Amino acid sequence: MRGRSAIRFSIDHRDGATHARAGTIETPHGTVRTPAFMPVGTQGTVKALTPDQVRESGTEMILGNTYHLSLRPGEEIVREAGGLHRFMGWEGSILTDSGGFQVFSLASLRKVIDGGVEFRSHIDGELIRLSPERAVAIQNALGADIIMVLDHCAPYPVKEKELEEACARTLLWAERCAAAHARDDQALFAIVQGGIDLDRRVRMARDLAALNFPGYAIGGVSVGEDLDQVRRVVAATAPLLPAERPRYLMGVGSALEMLEGIAAGVDMFDCVLATRNARNAFLFTRSGAVRIRNKKYEKDMGPLDPSCRCTTCRKFTRAYLRHLYGRGEILAATLGSLHNLQHFQDLMAEARGAIAAGRFPDLLASARARPAGADPDEPEGAAGGPLASEKP
Repeated sequence: MRGRSAIRFSIDHRDGATHARAGTIETPHGTVRTPAFMPVGTQGTVKALTPDQVRESGTEMILGNTYHLSLRPGEEIVREAGGLHRFMGWEGSILTDSGGFQVFSLASLRKVIDGGVEFRSHIDGELIRLSPERAVAIQNALGADIIMVLDHCAPYPVKEKELEEACARTLLWAERCAAAHARDDQALFAIVQGGIDLDRRVRMARDLAALNFPGYAIGGVSVGEDLDQVRRVVAATAPLLPAERPRYLMGVGSALEMLEGIAAGVDMFDCVLATRNARNAFLFTRSGAVRIRNKKYEKDMGPLDPSCRCTTCRKFTRAYLRHLYGRGEILAATLGSLHNLQHFQDLMAEARGAIAAGRFPDLLASARARPAGADPDEPEGAAGGPLASEKP
Protein backbone atom coordinates (compact mmCIF):
# COMPACT_ATOMS: atom_id res chain seq x y z
CA MET A 1 0.00 0.00 0.00
CA ARG A 2 1.22 3.49 -0.80
CA GLY A 3 2.14 5.74 2.15
CA ARG A 4 3.51 3.00 4.43
CA SER A 5 6.97 4.60 4.47
CA ALA A 6 5.70 8.17 4.95
CA ILE A 7 5.79 7.92 8.74
CA ARG A 8 7.75 5.94 11.28
CA PHE A 9 6.19 5.09 14.65
CA SER A 10 8.16 3.93 17.65
CA ILE A 11 7.10 3.11 21.20
CA ASP A 12 9.55 4.19 23.89
CA HIS A 13 7.63 3.37 27.08
CA ARG A 14 4.68 1.18 28.06
CA ASP A 15 2.58 1.28 31.21
CA GLY A 16 2.48 -2.12 32.90
CA ALA A 17 -0.98 -1.71 34.41
CA THR A 18 -2.84 -0.39 31.32
CA HIS A 19 -2.39 -0.34 27.54
CA ALA A 20 -0.90 3.18 27.69
CA ARG A 21 2.25 3.79 25.67
CA ALA A 22 4.47 6.79 24.92
CA GLY A 23 6.43 7.15 21.72
CA THR A 24 7.06 9.22 18.62
CA ILE A 25 5.73 9.54 15.10
CA GLU A 26 8.29 10.71 12.55
CA THR A 27 6.60 12.51 9.65
CA PRO A 28 8.04 14.40 6.67
CA HIS A 29 7.59 17.58 8.71
CA GLY A 30 9.03 16.56 12.05
CA THR A 31 8.61 14.50 15.19
CA VAL A 32 5.33 14.18 17.03
CA ARG A 33 5.55 12.92 20.60
CA THR A 34 2.72 10.63 21.64
CA PRO A 35 0.25 10.66 23.26
CA ALA A 36 -0.45 13.79 21.23
CA PHE A 37 -3.25 16.34 21.12
CA MET A 38 -3.93 17.98 17.75
CA PRO A 39 -5.77 21.33 17.80
CA VAL A 40 -8.26 21.72 14.97
CA GLY A 41 -7.47 24.13 12.13
CA THR A 42 -10.67 23.67 10.14
CA GLN A 43 -10.09 26.49 7.67
CA GLY A 44 -6.30 26.26 7.62
CA THR A 45 -5.94 28.13 10.91
CA VAL A 46 -6.26 27.36 14.60
CA LYS A 47 -8.74 30.12 15.36
CA ALA A 48 -7.39 33.28 17.05
CA LEU A 49 -3.78 32.03 17.08
CA THR A 50 -0.75 32.42 14.82
CA PRO A 51 1.24 29.32 13.85
CA ASP A 52 4.07 30.46 16.11
CA GLN A 53 1.70 30.76 19.07
CA VAL A 54 0.38 27.26 18.37
CA ARG A 55 3.91 25.89 18.19
CA GLU A 56 4.92 27.60 21.46
CA SER A 57 2.23 25.60 23.30
CA GLY A 58 4.09 22.39 22.46
CA THR A 59 1.80 21.47 19.58
CA GLU A 60 3.56 19.33 16.98
CA MET A 61 0.67 18.35 14.71
CA ILE A 62 -2.56 20.12 13.77
CA LEU A 63 -5.68 18.97 11.95
CA GLY A 64 -7.16 20.45 8.77
CA ASN A 65 -10.62 19.86 7.32
CA THR A 66 -10.82 18.43 3.82
CA TYR A 67 -14.45 19.34 3.20
CA HIS A 68 -14.11 22.99 4.17
CA LEU A 69 -10.75 23.55 2.49
CA SER A 70 -12.01 22.00 -0.75
CA LEU A 71 -14.82 24.58 -0.81
CA ARG A 72 -12.75 27.59 0.23
CA PRO A 73 -10.16 28.33 -1.03
CA GLY A 74 -10.17 25.06 -3.01
CA GLU A 75 -7.48 22.40 -3.01
CA GLU A 76 -5.94 23.59 -6.28
CA ILE A 77 -5.15 27.00 -4.80
CA VAL A 78 -3.53 25.25 -1.82
CA ARG A 79 -1.56 23.03 -4.19
CA GLU A 80 -0.37 26.07 -6.17
CA ALA A 81 0.75 27.68 -2.90
CA GLY A 82 3.04 24.72 -2.26
CA GLY A 83 0.69 22.68 -0.07
CA LEU A 84 -1.16 23.32 3.14
CA HIS A 85 2.00 23.67 5.26
CA ARG A 86 3.31 26.55 3.19
CA PHE A 87 -0.14 28.05 2.56
CA MET A 88 -0.85 28.48 6.27
CA GLY A 89 2.73 29.01 7.43
CA TRP A 90 2.84 25.90 9.63
CA GLU A 91 6.15 24.05 9.63
CA GLY A 92 5.04 21.13 11.79
CA SER A 93 3.05 18.05 10.91
CA ILE A 94 -0.53 18.12 9.61
CA LEU A 95 -3.32 15.56 9.54
CA THR A 96 -6.36 16.12 7.34
CA ASP A 97 -9.70 14.39 7.83
CA SER A 98 -11.50 13.05 4.78
CA GLY A 99 -14.80 14.92 4.95
CA GLY A 100 -16.35 11.81 6.45
CA PHE A 101 -17.52 13.60 9.59
CA GLN A 102 -19.66 15.85 7.40
CA VAL A 103 -21.59 12.70 6.47
CA PHE A 104 -22.77 12.94 10.08
CA SER A 105 -22.78 16.66 10.85
CA LEU A 106 -24.43 17.80 7.60
CA ALA A 107 -27.05 15.05 7.52
CA SER A 108 -29.75 17.48 6.39
CA LEU A 109 -27.66 18.52 3.37
CA ARG A 110 -26.40 15.19 2.04
CA LYS A 111 -27.30 11.83 0.54
CA VAL A 112 -25.12 8.75 1.11
CA ILE A 113 -24.77 6.01 -1.50
CA ASP A 114 -22.16 3.30 -1.96
CA GLY A 115 -20.42 5.45 -4.59
CA GLY A 116 -19.88 8.28 -2.11
CA VAL A 117 -21.71 11.26 -0.65
CA GLU A 118 -23.69 14.02 -2.31
CA PHE A 119 -23.75 17.30 -0.37
CA ARG A 120 -25.53 20.55 -0.74
CA SER A 121 -22.88 23.09 0.12
CA HIS A 122 -23.61 24.84 3.40
CA ILE A 123 -22.31 28.01 1.71
CA ASP A 124 -24.40 28.34 -1.47
CA GLY A 125 -26.34 25.11 -1.89
CA GLU A 126 -24.21 23.88 -4.80
CA LEU A 127 -24.23 20.09 -5.30
CA ILE A 128 -20.94 18.48 -4.23
CA ARG A 129 -20.04 14.86 -4.88
CA LEU A 130 -17.46 13.32 -2.56
CA SER A 131 -16.35 9.80 -3.46
CA PRO A 132 -13.53 7.88 -1.76
CA GLU A 133 -11.34 8.67 -4.75
CA ARG A 134 -12.22 12.37 -4.63
CA ALA A 135 -11.58 12.57 -0.87
CA VAL A 136 -8.10 11.13 -1.37
CA ALA A 137 -7.39 13.35 -4.39
CA ILE A 138 -8.24 16.47 -2.36
CA GLN A 139 -5.95 15.37 0.45
CA ASN A 140 -3.18 14.49 -1.99
CA ALA A 141 -3.45 18.07 -3.28
CA LEU A 142 -3.46 19.57 0.23
CA GLY A 143 -0.28 17.66 1.07
CA ALA A 144 -0.83 16.75 4.73
CA ASP A 145 1.52 14.25 6.35
CA ILE A 146 -1.32 11.97 7.46
CA ILE A 147 -4.58 11.68 5.54
CA MET A 148 -7.77 9.77 6.29
CA VAL A 149 -9.99 7.40 4.35
CA LEU A 150 -13.56 8.48 3.62
CA ASP A 151 -15.85 6.80 6.14
CA HIS A 152 -19.54 6.73 6.97
CA CYS A 153 -20.06 7.98 10.53
CA ALA A 154 -23.46 6.76 11.72
CA PRO A 155 -25.37 8.85 14.28
CA TYR A 156 -26.32 7.78 17.79
CA PRO A 157 -28.78 6.25 18.30
CA VAL A 158 -28.99 4.39 14.99
CA LYS A 159 -31.05 1.50 13.66
CA GLU A 160 -29.25 -1.80 13.29
CA LYS A 161 -29.70 -1.97 9.52
CA GLU A 162 -28.31 1.56 9.06
CA LEU A 163 -25.32 0.76 11.25
CA GLU A 164 -24.62 -2.40 9.30
CA GLU A 165 -24.74 -0.49 6.01
CA ALA A 166 -22.46 2.26 7.37
CA CYS A 167 -19.86 -0.30 8.50
CA ALA A 168 -19.91 -2.19 5.20
CA ARG A 169 -19.65 1.07 3.30
CA THR A 170 -16.73 2.27 5.43
CA LEU A 171 -14.81 -0.94 4.76
CA LEU A 172 -15.51 -0.71 1.03
CA TRP A 173 -14.48 2.94 0.94
CA ALA A 174 -11.25 2.19 2.84
CA GLU A 175 -10.23 -0.27 0.12
CA ARG A 176 -11.08 2.24 -2.61
CA CYS A 177 -9.16 5.02 -0.84
CA ALA A 178 -6.10 2.79 -0.57
CA ALA A 179 -6.27 2.04 -4.30
CA ALA A 180 -6.62 5.75 -5.15
CA HIS A 181 -3.86 7.07 -2.88
CA ALA A 182 -1.15 8.54 -5.11
CA ARG A 183 1.57 9.99 -2.84
CA ASP A 184 4.29 8.07 -1.01
CA ASP A 185 5.02 11.04 1.28
CA GLN A 186 1.58 10.83 2.92
CA ALA A 187 0.37 8.11 5.28
CA LEU A 188 -3.24 7.00 4.76
CA PHE A 189 -5.06 5.95 7.96
CA ALA A 190 -8.15 3.72 8.10
CA ILE A 191 -11.12 4.41 10.38
CA VAL A 192 -13.00 1.90 12.52
CA GLN A 193 -16.74 2.52 12.79
CA GLY A 194 -19.48 0.47 14.46
CA GLY A 195 -21.39 2.70 16.85
CA ILE A 196 -21.66 1.21 20.35
CA ASP A 197 -22.00 -2.33 18.95
CA LEU A 198 -18.83 -3.94 20.29
CA ASP A 199 -19.11 -7.02 18.07
CA ARG A 200 -19.17 -4.82 14.98
CA ARG A 201 -16.27 -2.76 16.30
CA VAL A 202 -14.23 -5.93 16.84
CA ARG A 203 -14.99 -7.31 13.38
CA MET A 204 -14.23 -4.04 11.66
CA ALA A 205 -10.98 -3.52 13.57
CA ARG A 206 -9.81 -6.97 12.46
CA ASP A 207 -10.94 -6.49 8.84
CA LEU A 208 -9.14 -3.15 8.55
CA ALA A 209 -6.03 -4.42 10.31
CA ALA A 210 -5.77 -7.10 7.63
CA LEU A 211 -5.50 -4.35 5.00
CA ASN A 212 -2.20 -3.16 6.50
CA PHE A 213 -2.74 0.61 6.74
CA PRO A 214 0.07 2.77 8.22
CA GLY A 215 -2.24 3.86 11.05
CA TYR A 216 -5.74 3.41 12.40
CA ALA A 217 -8.42 5.66 13.84
CA ILE A 218 -11.47 5.03 15.98
CA GLY A 219 -14.33 7.11 14.59
CA GLY A 220 -17.99 7.52 15.39
CA VAL A 221 -17.59 8.26 19.11
CA SER A 222 -18.65 11.43 20.94
CA VAL A 223 -21.63 11.70 18.60
CA GLY A 224 -24.24 11.47 21.35
CA GLU A 225 -23.10 8.65 23.62
CA ASP A 226 -22.31 9.14 27.29
CA LEU A 227 -18.78 8.86 28.68
CA ASP A 228 -19.24 5.25 29.82
CA GLN A 229 -20.31 4.18 26.33
CA VAL A 230 -17.35 5.98 24.75
CA ARG A 231 -15.03 4.34 27.27
CA ARG A 232 -16.40 0.86 26.52
CA VAL A 233 -16.07 1.31 22.76
CA VAL A 234 -12.52 2.62 22.95
CA ALA A 235 -11.41 0.02 25.50
CA ALA A 236 -12.75 -2.79 23.30
CA THR A 237 -11.43 -1.42 20.00
CA ALA A 238 -8.00 0.14 20.54
CA PRO A 239 -6.14 -2.99 21.76
CA LEU A 240 -7.27 -4.87 18.63
CA LEU A 241 -5.57 -2.40 16.29
CA PRO A 242 -2.00 -3.22 15.23
CA ALA A 243 0.30 -2.48 18.15
CA GLU A 244 3.10 -1.26 15.89
CA ARG A 245 0.92 1.39 14.21
CA PRO A 246 -0.38 4.74 15.60
CA ARG A 247 -3.92 4.71 17.01
CA TYR A 248 -6.03 7.84 16.70
CA LEU A 249 -9.27 8.58 18.61
CA MET A 250 -11.17 11.10 16.50
CA GLY A 251 -12.97 14.13 17.90
CA VAL A 252 -12.50 13.37 21.60
CA GLY A 253 -10.94 16.09 23.69
CA SER A 254 -11.96 16.34 27.34
CA ALA A 255 -9.15 15.58 29.78
CA LEU A 256 -10.82 12.47 31.21
CA GLU A 257 -11.81 11.11 27.79
CA MET A 258 -8.26 11.51 26.53
CA LEU A 259 -6.72 9.86 29.58
CA GLU A 260 -9.20 6.98 29.29
CA GLY A 261 -8.21 6.68 25.63
CA ILE A 262 -4.52 6.64 26.52
CA ALA A 263 -5.21 3.87 29.04
CA ALA A 264 -6.76 1.86 26.19
CA GLY A 265 -3.68 2.34 24.00
CA VAL A 266 -4.62 5.43 21.94
CA ASP A 267 -1.78 7.69 20.73
CA MET A 268 -3.48 10.66 19.02
CA PHE A 269 -6.44 12.93 19.75
CA ASP A 270 -8.11 15.96 18.19
CA CYS A 271 -10.95 18.20 19.27
CA VAL A 272 -12.21 21.78 19.01
CA LEU A 273 -12.90 21.80 22.75
CA ALA A 274 -9.78 23.78 23.75
CA THR A 275 -10.20 26.69 21.35
CA ARG A 276 -14.00 26.77 21.02
CA ASN A 277 -14.44 26.87 24.77
CA ALA A 278 -11.78 29.58 25.00
CA ARG A 279 -13.74 31.77 22.58
CA ASN A 280 -16.77 31.28 24.83
CA ALA A 281 -14.99 32.34 28.06
CA PHE A 282 -14.69 28.78 29.42
CA LEU A 283 -11.09 28.32 30.53
CA PHE A 284 -9.47 25.18 31.90
CA THR A 285 -7.17 25.15 34.95
CA ARG A 286 -5.55 22.44 37.04
CA SER A 287 -8.08 23.02 39.81
CA GLY A 288 -11.15 23.16 37.59
CA ALA A 289 -12.78 25.14 34.80
CA VAL A 290 -13.20 28.91 35.11
CA ARG A 291 -16.14 30.79 33.63
CA ILE A 292 -14.22 34.01 33.42
CA ARG A 293 -17.26 36.24 32.80
CA ASN A 294 -18.51 35.56 36.34
CA LYS A 295 -18.67 38.75 38.43
CA LYS A 296 -16.51 37.25 41.18
CA TYR A 297 -13.48 37.70 38.91
CA GLU A 298 -14.08 41.44 38.43
CA LYS A 299 -11.41 42.41 40.97
CA ASP A 300 -9.36 39.19 40.93
CA MET A 301 -5.76 40.31 40.34
CA GLY A 302 -4.33 36.82 40.38
CA PRO A 303 -3.30 34.76 37.33
CA LEU A 304 -5.79 32.47 35.66
CA ASP A 305 -3.77 29.40 36.67
CA PRO A 306 -0.67 29.94 38.86
CA SER A 307 0.77 26.59 37.73
CA CYS A 308 0.57 27.44 34.00
CA ARG A 309 3.54 28.84 32.06
CA CYS A 310 1.58 30.33 29.13
CA THR A 311 1.75 34.04 28.27
CA THR A 312 -1.82 34.56 29.46
CA CYS A 313 -1.08 33.26 32.94
CA ARG A 314 2.33 34.92 33.22
CA LYS A 315 1.28 38.41 32.16
CA PHE A 316 -2.45 38.96 32.73
CA THR A 317 -4.92 38.81 35.59
CA ARG A 318 -8.33 37.21 35.82
CA ALA A 319 -9.80 40.69 36.19
CA TYR A 320 -8.25 41.78 32.89
CA LEU A 321 -9.45 38.64 31.10
CA ARG A 322 -12.97 39.20 32.42
CA HIS A 323 -12.81 42.78 31.16
CA LEU A 324 -11.75 41.65 27.67
CA TYR A 325 -14.47 39.02 27.41
CA GLY A 326 -17.08 41.40 28.75
CA ARG A 327 -16.21 44.01 26.13
CA GLY A 328 -16.06 41.50 23.29
CA GLU A 329 -12.41 42.29 22.59
CA ILE A 330 -10.65 40.07 20.01
CA LEU A 331 -7.68 39.73 22.35
CA ALA A 332 -9.88 37.72 24.73
CA ALA A 333 -10.15 34.87 22.21
CA THR A 334 -6.39 34.92 21.65
CA LEU A 335 -5.42 34.92 25.33
CA GLY A 336 -8.05 32.33 26.21
CA SER A 337 -7.00 30.07 23.34
CA LEU A 338 -3.32 30.43 24.23
CA HIS A 339 -4.07 29.23 27.72
CA ASN A 340 -6.48 26.40 26.90
CA LEU A 341 -4.17 24.99 24.25
CA GLN A 342 -1.23 25.13 26.66
CA HIS A 343 -3.38 23.38 29.27
CA PHE A 344 -4.16 20.52 26.87
CA GLN A 345 -0.55 20.16 25.73
CA ASP A 346 0.65 20.16 29.33
CA LEU A 347 -1.79 17.32 30.03
CA MET A 348 -0.27 15.31 27.16
CA ALA A 349 3.25 16.02 28.42
CA GLU A 350 2.20 14.94 31.91
CA ALA A 351 0.73 11.74 30.51
CA ARG A 352 3.92 10.97 28.58
CA GLY A 353 6.01 11.57 31.68
CA ALA A 354 3.72 9.47 33.85
CA ILE A 355 3.90 6.55 31.43
CA ALA A 356 7.69 6.72 31.36
CA ALA A 357 7.85 6.89 35.17
CA GLY A 358 5.29 4.15 35.80
CA ARG A 359 2.83 6.61 37.36
CA PHE A 360 0.11 6.69 34.71
CA PRO A 361 -2.52 4.78 36.79
CA ASP A 362 -2.20 7.49 39.47
CA LEU A 363 -2.76 10.23 36.89
CA LEU A 364 -5.82 8.45 35.54
CA ALA A 365 -7.24 7.84 39.03
CA SER A 366 -6.80 11.52 39.88
CA ALA A 367 -8.69 12.56 36.73
CA ARG A 368 -11.51 10.11 37.45
CA ALA A 369 -11.92 11.55 40.94
CA ARG A 370 -12.10 15.17 39.76
CA PRO A 371 -15.57 16.74 39.29
CA ALA A 372 -16.12 17.33 35.57
CA GLY A 373 -16.06 21.00 34.59
CA ALA A 374 -16.14 22.28 38.18
CA ASP A 375 -15.25 25.91 38.80
CA PRO A 376 -12.64 25.92 41.59
CA ASP A 377 -14.53 28.66 43.44
CA GLU A 378 -18.03 27.12 43.16
CA PRO A 379 -19.65 24.31 45.17
CA GLU A 380 -19.16 20.86 43.66
CA GLY A 381 -21.68 20.23 40.90
CA ALA A 382 -22.65 23.88 40.55
CA ALA A 383 -20.69 24.63 37.43
CA GLY A 384 -21.71 21.82 35.09
CA GLY A 385 -19.51 20.59 32.26
CA PRO A 386 -17.72 22.20 29.33
CA LEU A 387 -19.24 22.96 25.98
CA ALA A 388 -20.00 19.93 23.83
CA SER A 389 -17.04 18.12 22.28
CA GLU A 390 -18.05 19.27 18.83
CA LYS A 391 -16.04 18.51 15.72
CA PRO A 392 -15.61 20.75 12.69
